[in-house]
Amino acid sequence: MLHLRLITPSDSTEAAVRLIEHTVGTTHLVVLPGAARDPAGDVVLCDVAREAGDELLSGLQELGLDKTGSIAVENIDLSLSRRADEAEEEAPGEAADAVLWEHLTDATHEESTLSVTYLMFITLATMIAACGVVLDNAVLIVGAMAVGPEFGPLAGISTSIVQRAPRLTLRSLIALLTGFAVAIAVTVGFSLFMDAIGLFSREQLDADRPQTGFVYAPDAFSFVVALLAGIAGTLSLTSAKSGALVGVAISVTTVPAAANAAVALSYGDTRQTWGSTEQLLLNLLGIVLAGTLTLLAQKWFWTRQRRSMQRS
Repeated sequence: MLHLRLITPSDSTEAAVRLIEHTVGTTHLVVLPGAARDPAGDVVLCDVAREAGDELLSGLQELGLDKTGSIAVENIDLSLSRRADEAEEEAPGEAADAVLWEHLTDATHEESTLSVTYLMFITLATMIAACGVVLDNAVLIVGAMAVGPEFGPLAGISTSIVQRAPRLTLRSLIALLTGFAVAIAVTVGFSLFMDAIGLFSREQLDADRPQTGFVYAPDAFSFVVALLAGIAGTLSLTSAKSGALVGVAISVTTVPAAANAAVALSYGDTRQTWGSTEQLLLNLLGIVLAGTLTLLAQKWFWTRQRRSMQRS
């Protein structure tokens, strides 16, 4: 269940209440006339099944409450109410399958913002992966994958394509490209420093690396895994199962490929640099493509579900 707290101008309260009452899956409606001070107006509280949340939020935005008042949404971790159980049963579909498009857009907007913290995370992840590829250490590679924050901008690109939000597309692309550019540049300097103190060597990079050699050898499986990871990551973002994102992060070769490209570039190894770059681009393309198609499929499914409920 979701809990909504609305601040509505007095002349819009009745319309908002009617909308809530006529939306399947809503309950626990409370109206507090004149309770709001900034902005001034009434306070309306209600609970809604997650499956019906997007429809209700869209209707409230059509009333202009996001501009004249306020719409706040919270997840309810526990609700002991027979009426809440009935509301969930009345709502179409399953809660885990529902997509809150406004929440998704807001979340990806935040995760795809270029910030100092984002740059630090992707740079540190790439430096950890650089140690992993030189030492042929799979544990370091997995750790670097988990630290990397690049799925946020990738999800932002997919969301912006489906939602037709060019500003979010630009923001996500800037964060993604700038992040990897800075991370690779810093890791090149890091590799040169590690070589100068005798911890990295060209021989280690050129040696047989059974654990990490895949990062500069893209093949068909690279694209297939990226597609599957993109689907899993998108489903994780749009559902209540966000824990799956960690598994997605450690299943694609983005940060390790960037790290290997940086180390190879520091030694002038164009073969590994180009192979790693191809691996990186292949994974990025696969994730964005899969994410976009997954969101389009979810949007189509829920549009049909809503129409069938309206007809019935």
